[in-house]
Amino acid sequence: MDKRDHLLLKARPTISSIQINNNMSDGEHFQNITLRPIIKLQNELFLVVFKNYIKKHKNVFYELTIEKRLKYIENAIHKDIKFRNALKGMIIGQFTIKEYATYTKNSSALNKRMMNIVKQRLQSNIQLFEKPDDLDLLKAV
Repeated sequence: MDKRDHLLLKARPTISSIQINNNMSDGEHFQNITLRPIIKLQNELFLVVFKNYIKKHKNVFYELTIEKRLKYIENAIHKDIKFRNALKGMIIGQFTIKEYATYTKNSSALNKRMMNIVKQRLQSNIQLFEKPDDLDLLKAV
């Protein structure tokens, strides 16, 4: 294994809840062994990137109800191709050479898995996407 691959694998967090078995599909195996650890590693970056996305889209997000905010996140990931491609790049850039080769064999299905996991992560962290002014008031208390 080359140095880059070794360093990438070493940097990934361990997810103790992941269970691997022989009945898993190749996609599910790749998701659990590769995608989930990478997405967990990149979580803070995804949060900052989404906050920037909100800002670039005129802070409309902050005016929405919680249900509409969840839908906003989903639409941003599934319908904004530039944003989606940026997220995919943040994940694919963390692949080892072997993982990239595996990814290219079934990229469409793996892209769906990637984006669904990222969507779930952003939605589960929705409380972190409050209007910056509101957060400043909370800090002052």
